[in-house]
Amino acid sequence: MKKADKKLFSRWIDVFGARVHNLKNIDVAIPKDTLTVITGPSGSGKSSLAFDVLYTEGRRRYVESLSSYARQFLGVSSKPEVDKINGLCPAVAIEQKTVSHNPRSTVGTVTEIYDYLRVLYARVGTPHCPKCDSEITSESAQSIAQRIIVGYNDQTVMLVAPIAQRQKGEFIRQLSALFEQGFTRFIINGTLHKFRVLEDIKNLTLQKTKKHTIDLVVDRCLITEKDASRIQEAVEKASVQVGGLCKVVSDKDETLYSMHQSCVSCGIAVPDLEPRLFSFNSPVGACKNCGGIGMCTVLDEDADPWEIFFAYRRGEGQRTCGDCNGNRLNPIALAVRLDAKAIYELTAMPIKELHKFFANLSIDEHKQAIARDVVIEISNRLMFLIDVGLSYLALNRTAGTLSGGEGQRIRLAKQIGSGLSGVLYVLDEPSIGLHQRDNDQLIATLKKLRDQGNTVIVVEHDHDTMKNADYLIDMGPAAGVRGGQITAHGTFEQLIKNRKSLTGAYLAGDRGILLKKEIRKKSGELTLRDAKKNNLQNVTVKIPLGVMTGVSGVSGSGKSSLIMHELVTGVANKLKRLPQAEVGPKVSGIDSLYNMVVIDQSPIGRTSRSNPATYLKIFDQIRALYASLPESNIRGYKVGRFSFNVSEGRCQKCKGDGSITVEMHFLPAVTVECKECNGQRYDKQTLQITYRGKNIADVLAMTAYEALEFFKNHQKLHKRLQLMCDVGLDYIGLGQPSTTLSGGEAQRIKLVHELAKRGKGTLYVLDEPTTGLHTNDIERLLYVLNRLVDQGNTMIIIEHNLDVLKTVDYLIDLGPEGGDDGGAIVATGTPQQVATCKESHTGRYLKSYFK
Repeated sequence: MKKADKKLFSRWIDVFGARVHNLKNIDVAIPKDTLTVITGPSGSGKSSLAFDVLYTEGRRRYVESLSSYARQFLGVSSKPEVDKINGLCPAVAIEQKTVSHNPRSTVGTVTEIYDYLRVLYARVGTPHCPKCDSEITSESAQSIAQRIIVGYNDQTVMLVAPIAQRQKGEFIRQLSALFEQGFTRFIINGTLHKFRVLEDIKNLTLQKTKKHTIDLVVDRCLITEKDASRIQEAVEKASVQVGGLCKVVSDKDETLYSMHQSCVSCGIAVPDLEPRLFSFNSPVGACKNCGGIGMCTVLDEDADPWEIFFAYRRGEGQRTCGDCNGNRLNPIALAVRLDAKAIYELTAMPIKELHKFFANLSIDEHKQAIARDVVIEISNRLMFLIDVGLSYLALNRTAGTLSGGEGQRIRLAKQIGSGLSGVLYVLDEPSIGLHQRDNDQLIATLKKLRDQGNTVIVVEHDHDTMKNADYLIDMGPAAGVRGGQITAHGTFEQLIKNRKSLTGAYLAGDRGILLKKEIRKKSGELTLRDAKKNNLQNVTVKIPLGVMTGVSGVSGSGKSSLIMHELVTGVANKLKRLPQAEVGPKVSGIDSLYNMVVIDQSPIGRTSRSNPATYLKIFDQIRALYASLPESNIRGYKVGRFSFNVSEGRCQKCKGDGSITVEMHFLPAVTVECKECNGQRYDKQTLQITYRGKNIADVLAMTAYEALEFFKNHQKLHKRLQLMCDVGLDYIGLGQPSTTLSGGEAQRIKLVHELAKRGKGTLYVLDEPTTGLHTNDIERLLYVLNRLVDQGNTMIIIEHNLDVLKTVDYLIDLGPEGGDDGGAIVATGTPQQVATCKESHTGRYLKSYFK
C-alpha cells in the first residue's frame, strides 16, 4: 500500500498475509466509511478476500465477544488463514442466495412489511360479513339469546365462554380463579372436565409449550322459548368473562356469537381483530382448506410416491385453493377492509402502487392517530425496496420464485431500514439482474448505506458501480491458481491509468468488446402470438431464426414471462407435436428447428456428490482411464472402483462424502472432514493407483485449467476441458460440489455440456449468461456463443449487459416500465435501431456505443 493512498482516507482496515483458497499471502488495505469495489476476472479471489477473509473474521470476532451461552446458538466460525487484520468492524454479508423455498415465505414476510400490515388491519380495519359484505355491527345479549333460540330450538346445548383459542400456557392461574368464582366445568382441548376441588386443576399438567383451546361451561340446557331469560343470563355471564364473546356447543357444531361484532342478517360473528387473524402461518388466520398455502393437492394420495414427487418438481399436481382463491386467509380475515381494500388486495399490488396507496390513505382522524406510526414504517420500507429496483414486485410473491439478485436486494433494503452504523457490509454483485436504469437507483442506495457511517465492500463487475466507488481493488491477473493477487488498487482515476490492471484497461477504453462488423441475415422467422402470461399485454412478436437475438427491458418488464414461460412452452409443445390450446399463446414457424435447449441458472445437482466432472461425463472417462492402468488390471479393479458412490473403492467411514456430519441435537449439525480419508473420499488401496503421479482424488482436486494440461493427450477429455476454459470456468474444480456453484457458473457448465454434443437446427435459450462474469470473460463467452450460432443454430439471450446487447443481431426491448406498466414491446430491430427509440430505456443507454 503506497503512502499516497493512505493520505486519501483517514481510517483503514489492514489485512496481512491472507492465504484463503487461491489468495497468495496478500496484504491489502481497505478504507473505512467508504464504498469499495473488489473486482477482477471470475475466480481471481474476489469472494475469497471479501467473504472468506473480511466477513468471516468480522463475524467471528463479534460472536466471540458474546457470552458462551449465546455462542452455542450462533456457532463460531474457524479463523481464516490470515496473519493479522487491524481495524475490522462487525460484519454483515448480503449474498446472492435464494431467500427461501418455503411456500409460506413471501416478499411481505421476508421484508416484515406483512407483519406491519397485520397490525394495521387489526387496529384500524373494518370487518365485513363474508357472506353479504355488509359492515359488521355489535349485538346485545338479548338479540344473541333470540338467535340461539331460533338456531337451536329443542336441542340440548352448552353455553360456553371461549377462554383460550389455541394459546400456549399452563392456565392454572386462570382456571383456579374461575373455579373460585363457582365455575367447575370446562372443555379443555375437546374434552369435558368437571373439577371438584382446586387440587384437580393443579394436577391437570397442561404443557406450557403447546397450544390449548379452553372453554368455560356457563350453562347446559334445553333451548326453548320459555327459557329465554336463562339463556340471556348465560350469554351475559359468558361475555363478561371473555370480553363480549359467547359460544354454543351442540352435538353437531359450534357457533360463536359476539356482543361487539356480528352480522345480524347472516348470523356470522367476528372475533376481535388481532394480528394473527391475518397470518396465513397461524391456524387462527389460515384458510382451513389449504392451510394458508393458497394451493391444494389434486394428485391421488394412493399414487406412487415417486410419481407424486416428480409431479411436484414439474409444478404439477396442485391447483389454486377454491375456498380462498389463492389468497391464503380464512373468509373473516379476507372480509376486513382498510380504505375499501382487503389485505390480500394490498399484497397483490406492485410495490410502487402500494406506496401510492399509503401516501393517499383515506381514514377518519381517530384511526389516523392510531395508524400513523405503522403507516410511516410501511411506507419507509416500501420506499427502500423501490430504491433498490424492486418496485415491480408484489408482497404476495413467494420467496422461492425470486432470483438471487432480487433476494440480495431485499436483504439490502432491510439493512438500510435498520439504520445501523459502524458496520462492515459485504455484498456479492448486487447489480445482477438489474437493468442499467435500475442500477442507478441501486448505486444511490449503496451510497446511502455508506453515508450512514458504514464501510461497504462490493464484489462487482459493473462499470457504473466502479465509477461511483470511492476505492477499487483489482484482483488477478487471471483465475484460479493464476489469480489470488492484488494487481491494482486506488481510486477510479488511478485504476484506469494503471497498466497492470486488466479491469482498468476496459474502464479506460483501451480494451473492449467490439461492435459487430456485419449483422447476420435470418434464415426464417418464429412467431409468438397472444402472449398474456403475468403482466404481458397480449403480445405478438416475431423472432428471427439463424441469428442471435437479445431480449432486454427494465426489471419486471416481462422478459422471462415472454421467453421462459410463453415461447419456451409453446415451442416445446410444438416439438412434441402436442395439440395447441384454443386459448393462449400460439407459436408458428418452427419447421426448421429440430431441438430446443433451455440453459437457465438452476443448480446442476442438489447434493455434494454431484460436481462438474460428473455432470459433464468427464468423470466417466477419467474412471475408465484409471481402470485401464496396468496396476488396476493386476489388482482386478474395474471402473466402479474409482466411483465414490460405489462401496467397493470409497472410504467406508464417510461413505465417499469426504466429510462426516455430526448431529448436535438441539444445536445445528456440524460437518467435519473425515479423518479416515482426510477428505479424499477413497480408501487407501484405491488411492495407490496413480496416473502421471496423480491418484483419482488428486484429479478431482484439479481446476479445469490444470486438468486441461494434465489430460492434453486425451482428445475427448481435452475437448470438454477446453470448452470449460473457453466459457470462463478454468478456475472451477472438477470435484467441486454442485451445491457450492453460483447460478451463473451452473449455467455455463450446462452450456459446455450442450457445446460438446449439438449440431445445427437447435434453438438455444439463455437467461442472463453473463451473471458473475468480468468483461474479459464476457468477451470469451461471446466468442463461444457466436460459434454456436455460426454452426446453424438460433440463440435467444435474456440479458441486461450492454456489452452483450450491443453485439446481438436482433434486439427485442420490453417495457416501458416494470409490473403493470410493462409487458409491451417497446422496440425491435438491430441494436443500433433500438438505440434511436426515444421510448426505450435500453436504447437510451445503448446510444453511447453507436456515437
